[in-house]
Parts: sequence; C-alpha cells; structure tokens
Amino acid sequence: MENNENINGATEVTAPRENKMGVMPLGKLLVQMSLPMMISMFVQSLYNIVDSIFVAQISENALTAVSLAFPIQNLMFSVVIGTGVGINSLLSRRLGEKNFEEVDKVANNGLFLTIIGAIVFMIVGFIVPRPYFESQTNNPEIVEYGVTYMRICLIACAGVFGGITFERLLMSTGKTGLSMVSQLTGTVFNIVFDPLLIFGLAGFPKMGIAGAALATVLGQFAAMFVSFTLNIKKNKEIHLSFKGLKPEAKIIGNIYAVGVPSIIVCSIGSILVYFLNIILGAFSTTAIAVYGVYFKLQSFVFMPVFGLNNGSVPIVAYNFGARNRKRVVKTIVLSAVGACMIMLVGVLVFEIFPVPLLKLFNASEEMLSIGVKALRIIAVHFPLAAISIILSSVFQALGKGVQSMVISFVRQLIFLLPAAWLLSLTGNINNIWWAFPIAEVLSLIICCILFADVYKKEIKNL
Repeated sequence: MENNENINGATEVTAPRENKMGVMPLGKLLVQMSLPMMISMFVQSLYNIVDSIFVAQISENALTAVSLAFPIQNLMFSVVIGTGVGINSLLSRRLGEKNFEEVDKVANNGLFLTIIGAIVFMIVGFIVPRPYFESQTNNPEIVEYGVTYMRICLIACAGVFGGITFERLLMSTGKTGLSMVSQLTGTVFNIVFDPLLIFGLAGFPKMGIAGAALATVLGQFAAMFVSFTLNIKKNKEIHLSFKGLKPEAKIIGNIYAVGVPSIIVCSIGSILVYFLNIILGAFSTTAIAVYGVYFKLQSFVFMPVFGLNNGSVPIVAYNFGARNRKRVVKTIVLSAVGACMIMLVGVLVFEIFPVPLLKLFNASEEMLSIGVKALRIIAVHFPLAAISIILSSVFQALGKGVQSMVISFVRQLIFLLPAAWLLSLTGNINNIWWAFPIAEVLSLIICCILFADVYKKEIKNL
C-alpha cells in the first residue's frame, strides 16, 4: 500500500498500481508481450537459413554437409543458450531483490562460464569433426566439406558464446530492444559476407564452404561486439569486470539449476537430427539434404509460435500467482488459437509452394522428387504441434518444468525416432516422413493428459 497526503493534510491509503499483466486486455497484452520475441526469433531463424541458401549454390553435397553439421552446432547453441537462461533468471531475481553486489557477481560468473564453454567447444573443433562426419556418411566430398565448415564454426565459437551471453544480460534488465539490435547486426553481417566470401565477389577471395563458415563467424563476432558495447554504455545495472572473474560454486550452481533443464531440452534436437540423418542416409545423401532444408524452412513457421509461447508464459504465471483463473484460461485459449492460425498458414505454404521453397536451395530433380512429398506430408502435423507447444509453456509458467521436459523428450525420442526407423524398414523413403504426424498425435495425447491433471489440481480451483 502507498500513503498519500490530500489537500486537507489527511493521509490517504491507496493501493499500489496493478501490473499490466493483471489488468490490460489480454489480446492486446499478448501481442505486446509476444511481438518483440517473435521478431527476435524470426531473426534467429533467418540467421540460420542464410548459410544454407548460399551453400546450396556450391553443390548439393555442400548443402548436405551443412545439414549434417547441425547437431553439433545445435548442441553448442544449447549449452550457451541454456547457460544464458540460467544467468538471466538468477540475475533478474537479484535485481528484484535490489541486491546489486550479487547482480555483478552473477554477471561476472556468467562471463566466466561463457569463456570456459567457448574453450571447450574450440577443443571439440580440433578433435571431433572428422570422426563425426565419417560416422554419418562415406562420401569423401561431403566429409571434407563438413570438416572444413564445422572446424571454422567451432574453433571461432567465442563470438556466439559472447554474443548470446551479452544479449541475455541486456534481456535480464528489460532491454530487449537493445538485444534485438545486436541480433540484427549479426544477421546483416552474415547476409552481406556470405556471397562475398563464398563466391569471391567485390575483390574478396573465393573460399567456397569455408567462406560460408567465416561469414557466420563474422556475423557472430559483430553481434558480440555490439551487445558488449551496449552493456557497457547502456546497461548501468550491471558492472562487468575481468577482474571479477572469480568463480563461485554457489552462484554457478544456481545458474545451472535453471540452465541445465533448458540445455537438455534444446539438446534433444541434436540427438534426433543425428540419428534421423543416419536413417535417411541409408537411402541417399539427397534425403539428408531434404531433411536439412525442411528443418531450416520450418523454423520460419515454428519461431513465431515459440515467440508467442514465450510471451504467454509471464502472463499465465502472473495471473496464476494472482489466482485469477479467468485470465489464466483465456490466455491459454488465445495463445492456442493464435499458434494454430500461424501453423495453418505454414501448412498452406508448404502444401501449395513446395517447389519454389526447395528451389531456394538450388534443388536438383532428385531433391525435388523427394522434397515435395516430404514437405507436404510433414506439414500436416503443424497445427497439432502448436497446441503441444502452448500447453508446454503453461507447464513452464506454473513451475512444472518436468512435464514440459517430458513432452519434448517423448515427442522427439520416444515416438518420432522409433517411428522413423520402423517406417524406413518398408524400403520407401516417403513413408519415413509420416513419422512426424504420427509422433505429434501420440505426444499431443500425452500432453493433454498431463495438462488435464495440472488443470484439475492447480487451475480449476483458483
């Protein structure tokens, strides 16, 4: 409560102003909370797809190599993003407590973890690429392309580790607009330098797939430089200091208490893609390229839904804490409807325009014959995935992280991989793509059962 003195000198007691998450019309609030995140995630998906479009102009084998590199790259991103989530969560809590000394300790411990993570993946870059690619294909050209691309991306990974960490520091103090500036900078650098370095334009050396990797790295370092500068000049709540890089076990433990589950969930995708590549590789390397193209294209559909998902989490969490069942339920419904609408647009695009989408990647006739059917079959599961994603966000908002992790694990590893392997035994590659809708139906059933239990125990009686 707040005390205010009126014109007669009497003291009035007024209620503190209600947070917008408890009073703003939910449709407007959901858009306001989600749109910056949707844009940010769209930028990330664009960042990922640019390399593949330009690399495809080199050859299909080069595109396949980049597709095979994804699981290791995704594992690296999982580690740095998961660590960033832990830093963000702990730092925001300490800011709320006005414990500014602890804020600086968290930020500097986060910087220490970033340096250690970068060193680990640099070492991986020297040791792992060749045996990793040889475990998935015996095509020597693909192996050489892949080793070249991955080594550059891993050995020069300091840019991605530093960039994402500094962006998370900006986000933890509410400066999401500034973090978007650094992401846009990285994307622009990547788009500009990809053709220059791959094809040797404007006096630059013609480097082929090495140029694609170098362009990616340059974009990451550009984003890191911008986000670091913005933290130093604009983020006055945090004071970074290399002298303060003294690891404290308690702080690191608190960071990874939140960060490890996020790392695990993100890493599941690496396991899925690695083994699916092996299953598809038994048919042809073109099938691997098709799956790689699908994975990049679907990010344009899924990323806005993930942005909507992230925007709904604090709204559900706030109103759950305020015991406002009506707003909790309405937020869930609006989010599910919005996600399904986005996914339906994605279904239409994949069903109507599969050929133009594949031709963005210089698709051969064989790639078109496999890819058109693949895109049309897989796209069937998009609306079902939308509901699972939104319900998973509800679990996160209510502090049910285990249920959210179970859904990711079940969808990708328990249902999708075994289904893909069993369908591959038919000898028809087109059957493998049906594993996606089959897995989504089964995981949605599990998701709805878990949600019904949570609703009955946690939401119904608010």
